[in-house]
Amino acid sequence: MNIKKYILLIMGVVALAACHKDLGNYDIDMPVEPKLVNLDSVYTASVGDSLIIKPKIEGADAANIELQWRISVIEGNDVLYNGPALRIIFGLQAKRYAARLTVYNKANGMKYFHKFYIDGGTEFAKGTTVLSVENGVTQFSFVKPDGSVQARLYRAMQGKDLPANPTNLFLLRNTFTGGTLLGYWIITKNGGIRLEPNTMQEDPKYPNTLKDNFFTPPDGLEVGSFVAHPQGVMMGIVNGKFYGGTTSTWDQAATYGMFGLPADGDYELAPSFVMSFTQSATYFIGFDRNRKQFVRINVYGTPVYFGTQYSVTNNAFDPLSVGMDLIHLEQLNNADCFAYCKGTDGKVYELKFNVQFNGPFTFTPQHKRLFVRQDLINENTKWSGAKNGVIYIANGSKVYRYNPVNEELRELATSFSGKTISMLKLSEDEETLMVGTEETVSFLNIATGMNGVLIKKIEGIPGAPVDIAIRN
Repeated sequence: MNIKKYILLIMGVVALAACHKDLGNYDIDMPVEPKLVNLDSVYTASVGDSLIIKPKIEGADAANIELQWRISVIEGNDVLYNGPALRIIFGLQAKRYAARLTVYNKANGMKYFHKFYIDGGTEFAKGTTVLSVENGVTQFSFVKPDGSVQARLYRAMQGKDLPANPTNLFLLRNTFTGGTLLGYWIITKNGGIRLEPNTMQEDPKYPNTLKDNFFTPPDGLEVGSFVAHPQGVMMGIVNGKFYGGTTSTWDQAATYGMFGLPADGDYELAPSFVMSFTQSATYFIGFDRNRKQFVRINVYGTPVYFGTQYSVTNNAFDPLSVGMDLIHLEQLNNADCFAYCKGTDGKVYELKFNVQFNGPFTFTPQHKRLFVRQDLINENTKWSGAKNGVIYIANGSKVYRYNPVNEELRELATSFSGKTISMLKLSEDEETLMVGTEETVSFLNIATGMNGVLIKKIEGIPGAPVDIAIRN
């Protein structure tokens, strides 16, 4: 028995010795990561031209470094290349490709990965497109970076005219996937045409007409208006109903952006509406032209009509029974909303309100007042609301900067020599206002402290500009 205890004691001592704390006094020699310089995040390559990318490696023996290149091609084989510089003839399609450079240190077996993108381009990869009306005919033109105009491009390439009565030109990008280009849409009152952005041809992959962009086309098409959603689809009003392009599939699928059934409900929307988009939610404010009331639409996968399912917080006016016809609706910086309505007395009223349509679903009326310049508002008035809280309004041959806070209307500095203004649009950074008059698009400086001084002009546009899209 004593022998057993003695053996157990020895085993315990051995076990304790095995658990002795490792003090960790080691000298760790971590390999030095090679420093990569002169590798950009995005490269532009023209189809059929040489693509050369030549980065520089510092902090390592060049003899031990191998550069391995990979361009990911979803619809074919990946492009693989080994060498200190990528040197290939770019033969892929004109679209964006994800790429990766692997820096391989052969001396220690370490690999370091660097991601970048390659934008395949054509002669249309950079420039400005203009939608216009010339003697009643819809025209689509391309303006090169040097200012030269390829007028009537659609007619020249297709041998036919676009549908009549143009309203919008969209260059759709999916910002959720790094700005993937998804095409141009030319929208007209009763139809639309889609163009591949690098060839300006009707896209062989996607539906080419607005009618074909519906899974089940409605009887007749009367477009109220559309907006471009950041996921690269259109959402808006057709035949008084609200439609949203599908985003539930891969954005390269032929059905991406197509319209299913409209948001279900008993309503008929006025053409003007606003979209409020954040990374967490999207909602729309519409106006039922029959009941003359503001309505709520939320996107939960697809647009869902909730009508007047919101609570009203005060009585500045009744959003459930406005009693007027909507002329135009603006929302500034996802916050203040301004509705311009024509009353039964024939006068134009300005309604200001705020909403919380992502919850708790409230509508806060703020004021109802006569618009300060009744003569500026008619069916030809052009509008463009800015995030800094002002609204640009054009009527006839003049553009005004309107501040709703103090009702100040200030005419911009640039004169248009009596030419009727047919287009008004803010640049993406909202520091430039683009104004269309017969055969001309003028770019005005509206940055802080400026009052619309002329920056430059594009001349030679066929007819009166309607809309513009810029591809940088």
